[in-house]
Amino acid sequence: MSKRPNIIFITADQHRGDCFGFEGRKVKTPHLDQLAREGTHFATCITSNPVCQPARASLVTGLLPRTHGVSDNGIDLDPELGEKGFGGALTASGYSTTLIGKAHFATAHTFEPTGSAECRDSMANYSEDWFGPYMGFSHVELVVEGHNIHLPLQPPNGQHYENWYYGDGYGAEKNEAYSANVGPDTKDAPQTWHSGLPPVWHNSTWVADRTIARINEVQDEDEPFFIWASFPDPHHPFDCPVPWSLLHRPEDVDLPENRTLDLEKRPWWHKQALEGKPDIREDLAEFRTKYSRTPVMSDDQLREVIANYYGMIALIDHNVGRIMAELGHLGLDDNTIIIYSADHGDWLGDHGLLLKGPMLYDGLLRVGCIIKGPGIPAGKRVTDPVSNLDFAATILDYADAPQLMDMHSQSLRDLIETDDAHREFAYNEWDLRSSRSGVALDLRTVRTRTQRLSKDMISGDGEMYDLLNDPNECVNLYENPDYADMRATLEGMIASRPDDALPTQLPQVGMA
Repeated sequence: MSKRPNIIFITADQHRGDCFGFEGRKVKTPHLDQLAREGTHFATCITSNPVCQPARASLVTGLLPRTHGVSDNGIDLDPELGEKGFGGALTASGYSTTLIGKAHFATAHTFEPTGSAECRDSMANYSEDWFGPYMGFSHVELVVEGHNIHLPLQPPNGQHYENWYYGDGYGAEKNEAYSANVGPDTKDAPQTWHSGLPPVWHNSTWVADRTIARINEVQDEDEPFFIWASFPDPHHPFDCPVPWSLLHRPEDVDLPENRTLDLEKRPWWHKQALEGKPDIREDLAEFRTKYSRTPVMSDDQLREVIANYYGMIALIDHNVGRIMAELGHLGLDDNTIIIYSADHGDWLGDHGLLLKGPMLYDGLLRVGCIIKGPGIPAGKRVTDPVSNLDFAATILDYADAPQLMDMHSQSLRDLIETDDAHREFAYNEWDLRSSRSGVALDLRTVRTRTQRLSKDMISGDGEMYDLLNDPNECVNLYENPDYADMRATLEGMIASRPDDALPTQLPQVGMA
């Protein structure tokens, strides 16, 4: 490689690791399929945490959640720590660094104003010409949340997408279209409709538009560039715009094999997470109970949800294709690394569940991981378990940029470029406070190629699955004496976590 590569890091929010055409699901992802053919795909990449803020804080810092302190949603990443993450390290090493789209390093719905650029009650303090720096990135263009249970905030609230969205004076008309179901009946499927917002105004399109514009702005500069294009979808609500919402027919989508809510076979916290009362301010508790919990769905309703979710993914895929095409048009693809992944997945009907929570089935745990660029083998599939935590070290490794602090993140480069390196397991942790379901949990999870164990360190209860013989995670082997050695090995992996967790929890500033 004659000079340091440009890097495009593309992430989606809540995109399951199996929801790609090349993974065998009936979802149309031609551009991501091309990326996998031309690059290296990690088949067992898990998230470091199954909800947004902890996972994203780990993405940017390369640290595990109990070390950076953002152990759940509603807790803000310390800016001084964020600035030492891979964005700050790239900036310090001479890269032009940009973040476009959803950040979610800080809480939007807070108990009181925090001063953060992402706090709904503080955004008015930021002028329209503010473009960073933020968390180590020298240039940012942000989408606030991007999930349209809450419509885009009107200026002076909101940030760059919201300013653009309302800037032509048609915000009210767009909001009316956004909220309307202009497609077929969705059979009362939860949080599901065919949005009437024309895709040109959708945040998935805007993220790609601004990424393409930014590539053109920085391509002729002397230093290499890094751009993080962060799509807010396919996060719920399932509000894909027409015509993308019509691309997959509900009768054609693939339903999960095991879609029965089987709480009696699971550890106690599964039932608690669905039925316990959140220990938080009453209005926030009501919102969490209404929008963040799994409803009981018929097969027809689940088909509507999946078809809409696939449509959101297809719209992202289309925009990934636009970004790839622009790199080719500008002659930049020979020296640009493209990475595609997500913060976490979605149950999407597995075990009768929808959305996310403390039931760490593979659909929630596993995310996509595709890397293409100079020196990266085409068509390679790596099955070693890795984590989206590892992107920080991988990006810095390919950029030849030194870390500004010690990280848990490990570069994937040896796994990509050789057949000699191996990983035994990947690790996930989630320190849930009682604000989610009325009780605190301290969950630790390890995932090997063929096994998964999750344990609550407070109660000692857990679940363990042999994924080779039980890929749908139906038979909990945690208390089975015939599998005591397997359990001891996996618990030993949990115990190997570095002893650098914060001694006390950071304050919760908003809704978890």
